[in-house]
Amino acid sequence: MRPDNLLSRISIDPKICFGKPCIRGHRIWVSLILDYLAGGETIEEILEAYPSIEREDVLACIAYGAEMARDVFVELPLTEKK
Repeated sequence: MRPDNLLSRISIDPKICFGKPCIRGHRIWVSLILDYLAGGETIEEILEAYPSIEREDVLACIAYGAEMARDVFVELPLTEKK
């Protein structure tokens, strides 16, 4: 599935979840899914915890994060090597 098709699975509605990006038809924040993935959870574990979503929904969250990273830069502190 192409990234633009995946992104159709994400919705932003100011009346739902304070306007945060969610999986379409659910109140599951994109950031929550990305946090789980960053914490080491597998897609399968996420699907087990949220049986109402599909694998493509998780992939859509990743695609959304990738799109956001293209436009928004987050300042990270530099660390010195000792």
